[in-house]
Order: sequence, then C-alpha cells, then structure tokens
Amino acid sequence: MMHETISRGVLDREIQFSFSRSSGPGGQHVNKVNTKVELRFNIDFSNILKEEQKETIKQKLANQLSQDGDLIIIAQATRSQIKNKQDAIEKFYTIINKVLTPQKKRKATKPSKSSKEKRLKEKKELSEKKIRRKFDS
Repeated sequence: MMHETISRGVLDREIQFSFSRSSGPGGQHVNKVNTKVELRFNIDFSNILKEEQKETIKQKLANQLSQDGDLIIIAQATRSQIKNKQDAIEKFYTIINKVLTPQKKRKATKPSKSSKEKRLKEKKELSEKKIRRKFDS
C-alpha cells in the first residue's frame, strides 16, 4: 500500500462547521459570542477519499466516530472563532494523515555481545556488593 498524505485544503469542501458558545476564556464576552467550533466530516459521503482510505479511517477511528459516521473535532481554546476554526482544521488534517500513515514493522534485534557482557559484569558487581554487606555487619 502506497502512502499518500492528504494536503491541507483538499477536503475543505467536505467539512461542515457549526458554532456555539464556548466554555473557555473570555469573561462576560464569552456569553455573547459563538467561539466554540465543531468540525464534522462524514467519511462515507467523501468523494475525494478512496474506498481503502475510508475503510482505514473507519477502522482506526471507530471509537471517535458518531453513529452517522461523522468524525467530530471540537476546538474552543481561544476567544477567537477564526483561530478556533483554524485549530480544528489543523487537528483534522493531523488526525487523518496520522491514521493513513502505515506503521513500520518492528524488526526484532538481539543484544550485542558487549551489552551482554556489560549486563553480566554489573550483575556480578551487585552480587559481590551484597555479599560484602553480609560479612561487614
């Protein structure tokens, strides 16, 4: 499987936003403006993603998807709706690209001869130290 990163802006047409009042910083101002951003992306209805990419995303993000198959990202860190929207978009592309990046297979390695000798030497020194404690008392 070849790895393709999805560059920022590609899926923007398929993203839906909703705004509401944030619980974050802002004092009295926070009660008047809708700065909390909720980004929704429906994986099944995407025309840009390939079927195998959709399946990978659904598999790896199963616990983060709504019943309708929407990936929901909420951003409310700042007092600015624009900054929160940018933050949500950034999080979205980070998550999508992380999920679509295949994990490298771990190659099993053996400890080197010198590391084995060092470990055994340290064990022996510790053992001798404990033996000396018995006779010193």
